[in-house]
Order: sequence, then structure tokens, then C-alpha cells
Amino acid sequence: MSLLAFNLPIVALLPFLGAALAAWASKFHRVASAWVSAGITVLALAFLAPAMALPFAGETLIQSWAWMPSIGLDFAFRLDGLALLFALLILVIGLLIIIYARYYLSAKDSMGRFFAYLMMFMGSMLGIVLSENLLQLVVFWELTSLSSFLLISYWQHRQDARHGARMALAITGAGGLALLGGVLLLGNIVGSYNLTDVLAAGEMIRNHELYLPILILILLGVFTKSAQFPFHFWLPHAMAAPTPVSAYLHSATMVKAGIFLLARFFPALSGTPEWTWIVGTAGLLTFMIGAYTAMFKHDLKGLLAYSTISHLGLITLLFGFGTQMAAVAAIFHIINHATFKASLFMVAGIIDHETGTRDMRKLSGLLKYMPHTAVLAMIAAAAMAGVPLMNGFLSKEMFFEQAVFAAETSAWAWAIPVLVTLAAIFSVAYSLRFIHDVFFDGEPKDLPKVPHEPPRFMKIPVDLLVVICLAVGILPMFTVAPILAVAVAGTLQATPPEYSLSIWHGFNLPLFMSMLALALGVGVYMIRERLYKLHDQILGRVDARIGYNALLNATLTLSLSVTRRFDKGSLQHAAVWIIGASLVAGIIGFMTVDAPLFGDRAALPIDAVTLTAAIVLIAATIMTVVIHQQRFLSLISIGVVGLIIALGFVKFSAPDLALTQLSVEIVTIVLLLLALYFLPQTSPKEIGKLRLGRDAVIAVISGVGVTLLTLAVLTRDFAPISEFFLENSVPGGGGTNVVNVILVDFRGIDTLGEIVVLALAGLGIYAMLEGMKLPAPDQDAKGRFWNPDAHPAIMQTLTRLLLPLMLLVAVFIFLRGHNLPGGGFIAGLIASVALIVQYLANGIDWTSERMKVDMHTVIAYGLLIGTGTGLVSIAIGFPFLTSTFEYLTWPVVGKFEVASAIAFDIGVFLVVVGATVLSLVQLGKLSRASHGYVPQQEKN
Repeated sequence: MSLLAFNLPIVALLPFLGAALAAWASKFHRVASAWVSAGITVLALAFLAPAMALPFAGETLIQSWAWMPSIGLDFAFRLDGLALLFALLILVIGLLIIIYARYYLSAKDSMGRFFAYLMMFMGSMLGIVLSENLLQLVVFWELTSLSSFLLISYWQHRQDARHGARMALAITGAGGLALLGGVLLLGNIVGSYNLTDVLAAGEMIRNHELYLPILILILLGVFTKSAQFPFHFWLPHAMAAPTPVSAYLHSATMVKAGIFLLARFFPALSGTPEWTWIVGTAGLLTFMIGAYTAMFKHDLKGLLAYSTISHLGLITLLFGFGTQMAAVAAIFHIINHATFKASLFMVAGIIDHETGTRDMRKLSGLLKYMPHTAVLAMIAAAAMAGVPLMNGFLSKEMFFEQAVFAAETSAWAWAIPVLVTLAAIFSVAYSLRFIHDVFFDGEPKDLPKVPHEPPRFMKIPVDLLVVICLAVGILPMFTVAPILAVAVAGTLQATPPEYSLSIWHGFNLPLFMSMLALALGVGVYMIRERLYKLHDQILGRVDARIGYNALLNATLTLSLSVTRRFDKGSLQHAAVWIIGASLVAGIIGFMTVDAPLFGDRAALPIDAVTLTAAIVLIAATIMTVVIHQQRFLSLISIGVVGLIIALGFVKFSAPDLALTQLSVEIVTIVLLLLALYFLPQTSPKEIGKLRLGRDAVIAVISGVGVTLLTLAVLTRDFAPISEFFLENSVPGGGGTNVVNVILVDFRGIDTLGEIVVLALAGLGIYAMLEGMKLPAPDQDAKGRFWNPDAHPAIMQTLTRLLLPLMLLVAVFIFLRGHNLPGGGFIAGLIASVALIVQYLANGIDWTSERMKVDMHTVIAYGLLIGTGTGLVSIAIGFPFLTSTFEYLTWPVVGKFEVASAIAFDIGVFLVVVGATVLSLVQLGKLSRASHGYVPQQEKN
């Protein structure tokens, strides 16, 4: 099958591969990661190119594979006009940003880390705009918050970068949770999470009683991501990021994610008074606040940040109008804003890069030092101000036209044209300030660097964007009209209304509003000094961070007080609360049920062996409690408890669980022995008879309660889910070992999640213990020194002889697992024990010299194989991790089964081996390091 059949997921996922490659490439050359990132972006464009013709032909491309059908989650991608527009913005502007950033970053900056983060963000944004499934969209939505957090905090040594990143993550992350709630409600109403179904059910959604909660939840996600009032304040503080990040995330992509969602849900959610009031009011307030505040910012990026907020408010207000023509104007301004704002941010970065400051009070007269940059800035700023023959003028004219149209809908709506004209006046004023205060107005003042033009390739991305601003403004019908038409069609999910992109529409009210904004904007700039003083006196101290920090501090204070009340640094105290709450819930449950405690199901007879095992189990448990101060002895008694439980599994015909229990027991004992080496050999005595009595009472009551609950369940007839697995294990999974079939087939996703957690645990233990040194005892509690013969010869010889046998047993257990007791998890534990015994008996250095396998790589391959097995099933049209099997007949061998689940089991096996050995060996290395041991090869 051609790769073009999967081109949309490839386009979305390629940047994630590019992130890994960019990080890896930086090891070879400082700028290698930049060119790798550029190459991946071009490759993504190449994979997108074959499908571009479909939206222009009025078709929507959907590529979908079942993922988790039971919950409505498909691995599904969609390309219509709206998705195509945003994908092109993300990739094309992203490519320009990559070229620009290669020259912007200094020699001290880690290019590998920067471009890895940037590519992760690019992939996340592409996932949002190309997703057909809403649950999948939410996943990518949260990935944009996480990757933007990494980008904003890229300069980790700066406090403002760390604070700005945390603020952005907190606000957009909270909005993401609200969006998830809205999507779940939306999918529940429609009966599907696929956009095709949701967009077709607009009438049903708007008439549903849950419409308003859905609208509010989704708009919370939109407003937080796109910095709409009252969540607008996070965006300026995110300007602590490097300027390429600001140019990409905060003008062309991330903040546009919320705008994209407004456009995407426009057919399903718009057209109601609630939509108009909420979306329109938020957009109008944001438009005005951003335009006003930008005028009074002395930092170049601060001015651009608030101007971005203002223009995002303009677009939101257009969608709030709820008409098809307003949607046309909104989409048009999205295109224009992305071009002129990205270019202006890059100009600000050039100025900062070549002068050492962004303070407009110092930057003056740069025209003669940086003429090329000055021309670029003038054109882009003119587009931002809405000067005729610039692209911003055309979309702003359409905006004014829609504002005038809205004024005719009700008596009070006359205020809308007035307010938007007022905001437009400030837009002209701050655009003029950006040009005049930086490139004219005298000479520079105390610049850290001598200003000069940047490298050629640092200007080329700005050149291209500025050319687009001019070309769209002068020849809109030949430049932007085709992509605008298909993007509007994708937004409306209908034929676009008739509209004109002509430069001249005659003398009308929108033109008068534009000319008035230009004239008065110049006037406002002329009296700026008086406005600065007035602003400082009245609103200078207004800062949204005050309220945000107060709320944050109050939340942290409340959390801390609750934590201190329930968690006093004592495991026993925490256990008391947990067990006590469970007892109360259980007692209430028993008291509120009007039924006898026990059922009438007959109990099984008690045989002598079972009774003896139960008595030994109880005795070992009591012994563990009594001698718990002697940690080594209590560890032995715990081992007895584990052994009896394994025998219990054997008694009730669960050999897989018995094998797993025994294997885990051995690994756990070794782990605890290594850990106990660094702990006192005896634990302190309990203080206070009152606490001992309290704990005893709780223990007895909870034990009795669990016993009663168990008997209440087991004395009643019930239909366990095990019947389904027993009936379908062979026909559905091709295996007679039901437990293994469940693990690798029926509940393979659970198993995949478990091995991921196991891998993370192993890597976490490795990271925590790497390089650590702890004080280790050299004698026991009685003052006797440890035996210096750490590796007895008999043990060395025996373990070397046993190693191939143990590995052979592991292979045998692995291969038989699909039909007989065994499987990847048990085999992995057996192999881990075989390898760990070698380390214990022969020493870390001897074993490492002969077993030069990096367990990090083993874990990585295990996860890759396990996940790849699931992706292969998706690629051939089945749900994730669907397995298949076939029976083959070979000469001599005879008939045997081949199951695809064995590949997944190999992944499980590798992760178990890798994580277990990595953890235990690292503990062994810790012991050696704590004694100051230096390997022989290091001495030499």
C-alpha cells in the first residue's frame, strides 16, 4: 500500500520524529539540528502536497483507523479547506522560523534542545488542525501546552522565563481540561466523537439542554489558549521565550489554536444568542484592551504581544457576530495577521540581536544603521495598522463592514462600530510608534551593541513574509483568493457566500472608519507623552498577575493546610486516614442495603492441606508484625507469606499467577536486600501505647470488614466476566492460556500501559541513583565486620553453570505462554533473575564486561516492539493491538500455531528484563560507590 494512503498521519507525526533526530544531530555539529528540522518540515510539506488538490475540488479527505472503538476513539485525520490553511501556516511559517532561529540563537544556546522542542510543538499543532476525532484533538491540544511550556522556559536560567512558562501552562492546561469536558458532553449528545458527525448535528446540539454547558466548556478552552479576556494576561509574560518562539507560537500558531477551534465548531455551535453574547463580548473586550495596552509598552515584544492579543480579539469578535460573511472576514484576517505579525516579531528579534536591547526608549534612529530591516518593519507595521495597499487593510475593511452590519441588528449595537473604531485608532498609534520610535526620532541612546544589519539569511524569512503582505494587499484575487475560498468552505461546511476582495469599494462607512482610524491614530501618537503620564497615574499599576498570583497563592495555601492536616510525614498516619475512610464507607454501605449480609451459596469444604497453609500464612503474617524491628528476619517472614499466596494460586488452578508471584517474590527479595543494606538493621520501637492500641483496633476492624465483604460476595451467585474470556480465548485469541490471551490481546492496551509504567519506574530508579553515594555500614549490629569474600568461588561456579539453564527455562516459558502457563512477563522475570544472579555472584564489573547490553536500549526496543505491534494492526485496518493467528503444518514439526501476539509478548519480555536488571544493578553500583570502590579499568 502506498505511503500516500497514510499521508495525513505521516504529516502530523513526522515532526515528532524530527524532534528526536534534531536532538541527536546536535551531537555532530551545532547547526545540524536546524537543517534536520528544516528537512523534516519540507518532507512534511511534500507528504501534504498530493492531498492539497482535494479541498480545492470541494472534497474532504478523511483517513481513519479504529483505535479504541468502544470509547469512540479513532486514529483519524481530516483534510478540508480549513485544515489545509492552518497546516500550510504551521509548516511554511515554521520553516521560515527554523531558518531564522538558526542565526538568532547564540553559541551558548543548545540548538538540539531548542529544535527538538520546536518540532514537538509543530507536530502537536498539526495534530490539532488535522484531527478528525475530537478525543485525539484534545490529546494534541494538551501536547501544545506541554511543548510550549518547554519552549517558553527554554532559557531556564531566567526567572521570568520560568514564571511565564508556568503561568502559560497553568492557564492553558486548565482550559484544556474544560475543553475535554465539553468534548465528552458533545460526543455523548451526538453519539460520536468524529468531526464529520458533530458538524452535521449542529441543529441537535443547539437545541439540546446541555448546549450552554458544552459551549462554556469549549469556549474556556478557546479563550485560555487564544489569550482572550479575562485570560489574556499570560501571553505577554510568555514573551520571555526566545523571539523565534514568540514569532511562531504567539502570533502564527499556538494562540491561533483557539481561533481554529472557533472556526472548526462554527457550524455546530454558532447561531445562538449565547454564542453571540459570550464570544462577541470576549472578543470585543480583548480587542480593545489589547490595542490600548500595546500603546503604553516600551518593550518591542511587549507591544507586539498586546497587539497580538488585540488582533486575536478582533478575529474572535468576527466569529461572535455569527454570520457567514463575518466568518469570511475572520479567516482572511487569520492569514493576514500570521504574515505581518510573524515578520514583526522577527524584526523585533533582529533589533534585539543586533543592538542588545528591545527598549524603545533607547532605540532611535536605526534607519541609517539598519535600512533593510527598517523597510521590512515599515511595510509589516503598515499592514498591522491597516494602511491601504497592505493585506491588513483588506481584512480590516471587511471587519468594519461586519461591525456596521451588526449595528443594524439592535438598538444598542450602534456602540460596536464606535468601539472597534476606537480600538483601531490605538492600533494605528502603536504601529506608528513601533516605526517612529525605533527607526527615526533622533539617535540611539546607550545601546549595548553597535547596531548593524543581521546576516542575510536572518532577513530572508522576513523578506518573504513582507512580500506576501504586499502581494495580498495589491493583488488579492491572484494571491489569497483560492486558499481563502476553500478555507471558508471548510469552516462553514457549506458553499461560501459571495464576497469581494477588491481594493476599492467606493466611499462607504467602513472606508470612513478606516480613514478616521488612520488620522486619529496619528493624532494619538502625537500626544503620546501626555497619554503616558495619564496612563501611569490611572492604570499604570493595574496588573492581572496580582489577581492570578493571589488565586494561585490561596490555592497553594489551602492545599498545604489540607496536606499538613492529613499528611504529617508518617506512613502510619496516612494509612490510618485511608483505612479509616474505607471502613466508614464500608459500614455505611452495609447499613444502607436492605438485604442479608450473606447469601445462600454453599461454601467449599476445608481440607487439611488448605487449613495448614492458612495457619502458616496467618502465623507468618503475625510474625512479620511482631519481629518487624529485625528487618532481615521480617523480610524472610514476608517471603513465606508470598510463597503461601503462590500456593493458594496453585490450589485454585491459577498457575500463571503462581509463576508470576514466585518470580516477583524472588526479584522483590533481592531488591529489598539491596535496599536494606543502606538502612539500619533494626527499626525504632513504637512510642505510645495509645497509638499502638489505636492501630490494633483499626487493623482488627478492617480485617473483619474485609472478611465480611469477601464472604458477602462469595456466598452469592454471580456471573463473572471470566466466562466471556473462557469462551472466546481460543476462537478470538487463538490461545488456550486464557490469562496470557487476556494480557496480549483482549486487554493489550492495559498491558502496554503497564509496561510503560514499568519502564518509567526503571528509568526513574536509574536516574535517582546515578552518581549517588550513601553511607553504607561495614559491620553488622553486633559489631562484626562483613565477610570480605563478596563473591565466593562456589557461588560463582554454580551460577555460571545455571545461567544457560535458567535462560533456556525463560525461553521455554515464553514460547509456551500462549497455550500453557507462561508468557512474556513471567519469562522476563525468570531471565532477569538469571542475569541478576550473575551480578550478585560474580560482581558488576566481571558481568558487565561479558554482557555489554545497555538495558536502556533493551527497554526502548521493548516499548517500540509493543507499540509497533499495535500500530501494524491499525495500518491494516483493525483496532489497535488486534492480534491474529494461523496454524501451519511443517514436516517433522507437525501442526503448530503462529500468533502475532508473540511480537507484543516480546516487547513485554524486553521491558521487564530491561527495567528489572537496570534497577537492581543500579542498586548494586550504589553499594560499590558508597564504599569508594573504583573499577580496575578506571585505576589503570
